[in-house]
Amino acid sequence: MPAGPKKDENELRINGAITVPQVRLVGDNIPEPGIYPIAKARALADQLELDLVEISAKADPPVCKILDYQKYLYQQRKKAKEMKANAAKIVIKEIRFGPNTDEHDFQFKLKHAREFLQEGSKVKASIFFRGRSIQFAEQGEKQLLRFAVELEEYGRAENMPVLEGKRMTMMLAPLKKK
Repeated sequence: MPAGPKKDENELRINGAITVPQVRLVGDNIPEPGIYPIAKARALADQLELDLVEISAKADPPVCKILDYQKYLYQQRKKAKEMKANAAKIVIKEIRFGPNTDEHDFQFKLKHAREFLQEGSKVKASIFFRGRSIQFAEQGEKQLLRFAVELEEYGRAENMPVLEGKRMTMMLAPLKKK
């Protein structure tokens, strides 16, 4: 059964869509904030050549403001876009090695992981088992745990090493900066 167009919860009622007998008017451009009959509120909005916008429908009586609705929508979209731009973006960097990685390579990868954690990225440490090297799963787990211990002052392990098929992974999150 197709439903009709969904009404957005954030969509505000304006002008003629407001059907209550009286409203509470607030804002800068009205002579005296207070409770007005809907007809007088609409007349005030027409006089100022602006829109009557219902800000809070759940209040008793509903709260309305007289403002330029298109300008208000533009500002809301602009604010939402800024919020999205300022939201923290989590970057995950992956470091891969084998169960028999020698000490020099291990230290090299450790150095990179340290840099990633310092810049605020999460690190996903993965050990790949090829062919029969899956027999060294315990060795791989020890290596991941050592990796986490070496990076304790830069990040913390979010989980213990997990074996998924031929790959063992562990996530490290950067420590919060004080």
